[in-house]
Amino acid sequence: MTAEIVWTPPDALIEAANVTRFMRRHRISSAGALRARSVADPVWFWDAVVNDLGIQFSTPYHAVRDMSAGAPWTEWFLGGRLNLAANCLDRHAPGAAARTAVIAEREDGAVRTLTYAHLRTEVARCAGALRASGIVPGDRVAAYMPMTADVAIQMLATTSVGAIFIPIFSGYAPAALAERLQDSGAKLLFTADGTRRRGTILPIKGNADAAVLECPAVERVVMARYTGEDVAWHEDRDVTWDDFLDRGEPTDPVPCGSMDPAIMLYTSGTTGRPKGTLHSHAGALVQIAKEAAYVFDLKPDDRFFWLTDIGWMMGPWQIIGGLFQGATVVIYDGAWDWPRGRRLWEMLERHRVTVSGMSPTAVRLAMREGVVPREIADLRSLRLLGSTGEPWDDRSWTWYFTAVGGSARPIMNISGGTDLIGSFVSPLPLDSLKASSVVAPGLGMDVDVWDESGAPVRGEVGYLVCKQPAPSMTRGLWNAPDRYLESYWAKFPGVWNHGDWARIDGDGFWYVQGRADDTLKVAGRRIGPSEVEGALIATGKVSEAAAIGVPHEITGQAIVCFAVLRPGHAASEALAQALAQAVVERVGKIDRPERIVFVNDLPKTRSAKILRRMIRAKYLGEALGDLASVQNPEALEEIAARS
Repeated sequence: MTAEIVWTPPDALIEAANVTRFMRRHRISSAGALRARSVADPVWFWDAVVNDLGIQFSTPYHAVRDMSAGAPWTEWFLGGRLNLAANCLDRHAPGAAARTAVIAEREDGAVRTLTYAHLRTEVARCAGALRASGIVPGDRVAAYMPMTADVAIQMLATTSVGAIFIPIFSGYAPAALAERLQDSGAKLLFTADGTRRRGTILPIKGNADAAVLECPAVERVVMARYTGEDVAWHEDRDVTWDDFLDRGEPTDPVPCGSMDPAIMLYTSGTTGRPKGTLHSHAGALVQIAKEAAYVFDLKPDDRFFWLTDIGWMMGPWQIIGGLFQGATVVIYDGAWDWPRGRRLWEMLERHRVTVSGMSPTAVRLAMREGVVPREIADLRSLRLLGSTGEPWDDRSWTWYFTAVGGSARPIMNISGGTDLIGSFVSPLPLDSLKASSVVAPGLGMDVDVWDESGAPVRGEVGYLVCKQPAPSMTRGLWNAPDRYLESYWAKFPGVWNHGDWARIDGDGFWYVQGRADDTLKVAGRRIGPSEVEGALIATGKVSEAAAIGVPHEITGQAIVCFAVLRPGHAASEALAQALAQAVVERVGKIDRPERIVFVNDLPKTRSAKILRRMIRAKYLGEALGDLASVQNPEALEEIAARS
C-alpha cells in the first residue's frame, strides 16, 4: 500500500511556473515527458537550458559534451568561455541596478542591504584587491567566514578573477582548517575577528592564526571586523577587510574556460580525510541555475532564504541561484532560535521571504518549541518551501507543510550532494506530492535505484546511481584522481554511485533513505535508518532519533536507537519498550530495536545532519576519525556514557 498524495498544484501555480514556459517553448506536454526527454537527449536538454535561462558565454561553445575519455572525465560546453560571477551580476545590469540583491541579518540584529549595483561595485573592488595581492586564475582563495554579505562578495570576486573559491565552516577547529588549507594550497584566507552564537562571542581569527602557522602557502589573511574583540595581528601578513578593498583598481570578471574550476567544496571528512570536490564555471552555474529556475521557480521579485552556512553546499548554491535569477537573497548568521524560538519565523516575516528552505533536522528542532509558526508570524508572503540534507519522517514533513506552509505551499524536497553542487532527485512545481518524498529524478539526471548486482529494483531500498554524467558532477578530487574514481565510479563501472540509498514506491514516487553506509541490515533485510527513526517520531513522544546497526551473532546486525524525547515525556524502561513496539507496528517485527537509549541531544554537523556513523563508532568504542564537522561534540560523550 502506497502513501496518499497530499498536495496537488493549483492551475495558477502551473501556469506561472518557469518550467511551464520551458515546456511550451519545446512543445512538451507534461513533467513526465520533460524528464524522459531530458535524459534521452541530454545534449539537447543542457543546450536548451542555457538558451532558455540566458546563461551568457563570452565565447560560445561548439559542442555540449564530449565523453571520449570516459564518463568520469566528460567535458562540457567545449570551447566556451564565461564567468560564473558575471552571470550572477553583470547580466542584470543596468536594469536591476536599484533592485535589492542581498539582505544579510546577524544575530545581534544588524541588517545589511545591498542593491545589485552596490554588490557589483563591491565585488569589482574585491576582485581588484585580489589581483593586487597577486591572485591569478587557478589560485585558491579560502573563506573561513560566518554567513555574511561579505562572504558573498568574496565568493563572487574570487570567481570573477578566475581563482578557485573554497568556503570553510567558521566553526572548524584550527587542525581541520589547516588540513583544508594545506590540501588546497590556498594563497589567501578571508576570515573574521569573530561572530556571535546565542549571545556569546565566538573567536574566529585566533583559530585562523593557529591554522595558518602550519600553512606556508597562505601569504595573506584578510579579516572582517564584526565583534570588535582584540585579536593578534601580524603586520606582514594581515590586513583588515576595509583596507583590503581599497587596494588595487576595481576590475571586471575575466572569461574562463567552461570547465575551469570556480569552487572547491570539501566534504565533511567523517569517512576519512576531507575530499576537495571541484566545480566548474559552466557546470556549477548551469546546474544551479536550472534548479533555481525550474525547481524553486525563482523570479526577480522573489526573496529567497535558506537556513544554511557558507561552509555547506547550500550556502554557495543559494547565493548563486538566487542572484542568477535576479532575486533577493536573504542570509542569516547566528542561532536561528535565539533569543527565542520564534526568531526564524519573525525573520521570514520581517524580510517578506517568498521561498524558504531548511533541513528536516532543523524542522524537528523547531517542532520542540511547541508553537505554530503561522500563528506567531505573518508568513503569507511564502509561496514555496524547500528542504534538503536528510531524509524526512512523515510527522515532521507534515508539520512543516501545515504549520509553516498552511497546507497551501508545496515542499520542494531535493537530494544531491556536495560532489554535485545540486540535486539528483527533486520535484517540480507541476508535481503532486506525497509526504517525505523527493518525487522524481531531477531534470537531466539519469538516475535509478539498483541492487548489488546493478539490476533496477522497485519497492525496496537500493543504491542511488546516475547512469549518465551531468555538468556539475565534481571535476575529480583535488590532487586525488584515483580516489575520485574509487569514490564514485568503481562499484558500477561507468556509472556514478552516489552512496545514498533510495526507494521507488508503487506509484513511482522516489524516497531517499540516507547514506548507504548508514543502512541497517537485519537478518539479511536492508532498511534505511529513516524508517525506524520515523516510526519513533510518529509516536509524538520523540523529537529526534538516530538508528544504528550493531553486530549481532544471530541476525548479523541488531538495531540500537538513540532518542531525544519531546517535552513532557520522561525516560523510562516502560517508555523504551513502548517505543520499540511502535517500530514493530509501523515497520515490522524483525526491525524491533534491541535497545533504545534516551539522550539529550544527537551529534550533528553545522548543517544539521545527524552523524550516525560517529554515533555508531562512539557506541562501539571505535575510532571516530575527523571530528571537525561535529557541531556539538558533547553529544558524543553522552552517548559514550550511556553505552
